[in-house]
Amino acid sequence: MLKTIFSKIVVIFIAILLVSSTITGAMLYIFLGSFASQEKTDLLDKTGEIITDMLNDYASFYYEHYDNPYFTFLHSMYWSNMENTLEAYSQNVGSLIWVVSTDGQIRIMKGNWTAIDSLLRGKLKDEDGNLRLQNPGQYADVMSGNRSLIKEMGDFYGLFRETNVSWLTIEKPFIHNGEVLGAVYLHTPIPEVQRARSSVFKFFIFAVMISIVFSIILVYIFSLKLSNPLKEINNAARHIAGGKFDQRLKVGSGDEIGELAKSFNNMAGALQNLEKMRRDFIANVSHELRTPMTSIHGFIEGILDGTIPPKKQEEYLTIVRDEIRRLNRLTTDILDLARIESGELGIKLVDFDINELIRRCIIKLESFITEKEINVKANFEVDSMYVNADIDSIERVIINLMHNAIKFVGIKGKITLSTLQNKNKVLVCIGDNGVGMDEEELNLIWERFYKSDKSRSKEKTGTGLGLAIVRNIINEHQQKIWVESAKGMGTRFYFTLDIGNDYENI
Repeated sequence: MLKTIFSKIVVIFIAILLVSSTITGAMLYIFLGSFASQEKTDLLDKTGEIITDMLNDYASFYYEHYDNPYFTFLHSMYWSNMENTLEAYSQNVGSLIWVVSTDGQIRIMKGNWTAIDSLLRGKLKDEDGNLRLQNPGQYADVMSGNRSLIKEMGDFYGLFRETNVSWLTIEKPFIHNGEVLGAVYLHTPIPEVQRARSSVFKFFIFAVMISIVFSIILVYIFSLKLSNPLKEINNAARHIAGGKFDQRLKVGSGDEIGELAKSFNNMAGALQNLEKMRRDFIANVSHELRTPMTSIHGFIEGILDGTIPPKKQEEYLTIVRDEIRRLNRLTTDILDLARIESGELGIKLVDFDINELIRRCIIKLESFITEKEINVKANFEVDSMYVNADIDSIERVIINLMHNAIKFVGIKGKITLSTLQNKNKVLVCIGDNGVGMDEEELNLIWERFYKSDKSRSKEKTGTGLGLAIVRNIINEHQQKIWVESAKGMGTRFYFTLDIGNDYENI
């Protein structure tokens, strides 16, 4: 149903707006009722206080003059004056004023409410014709004397229900000499509360509708700013899926979408480089395979058709053998490099003496060293230096780097191998005093099938994969490798290994 970002955001925004508006409206409704009735409550409370004081005075008069022979006359005068006073208060505060005895009988009812007078009297008249509160809940609480003021909003237990107006009722007990003698009831309609609520709610609903309209407009604008970059990313992804790796996004923001665009551009760049490496790899492999295969094919054809005389055949067959060996080394290196880069190398970390491994590697390359009369010097900080690494992989690293140094030093050249401890690392260095490399060449030597200037070496047996394999092995160990060189100053390769334990001396 909600398939677009715009529709989802609109629904979420409107849902949030409606929920927040409902909560705000409910709180506003309660607040308006409380605010509008509070002022009236204070007025009725003060009026009720005056009336209860007046009733207390009447009670004192009653008990003091009960035995007076003129009591009936005095009481009539006092009572008449009190009723007139209550009538005046009723008109002043706009309320019905009742004086109710403890049994719920209404002794005094004042208030000019002709419209509801007959209705109330019909509901309040008992079997004896007296006016009485019919529901005990209407007077039980106030007659207990536990509360000095009772406030009720509504229809007062259904008594004012037919008026269709909300009523505020204030109940105050009057107590004489610690005894509850009755209570004063003040009833006043408060239609202004409903009018205020209605007016505010009309305005509130109108404001909510306006807010929804503006929210949809803002959401539309916001969703465009959000969805347009996503559409661009989607289109660019389709281009890349189609093999067009030159697609890039314009990053115009620093938020999460901007970060996504930057990551996408980085991914596209990485894929473009990977594609270039793939094409270069295929081209290089094709070239490396085509040259020896063409030579092998030509020599064998020459032998078979008699172009190459029998006395020369052994010489050419030796060349064919060397080319086949070179092809074998090339395919082995390609497969090994693929295994390393795919994580299939499966290095096994053990503790071993790196100095002893270097000595063994020198012995393995002794024939090449002797052939060029190279001076090999080992500078070990200590006689035994233990590292934690895969011994076979590190042996291959040392052999490759030493073989590389042997190729590029002249007759009677010099190769130096050194190890030293630096904190929790062992630094291994293999250097030579060959012709060296310039800075531009240093950035290329790690590339697959890169071969240095042929003028630096007369050997053409390399595959161009040795240093790529070396770097991947060191990376697999999560270590560092780097090179320092300059034209005419020789070359030095450095790599680090984790220090190991010498178990023989523990």
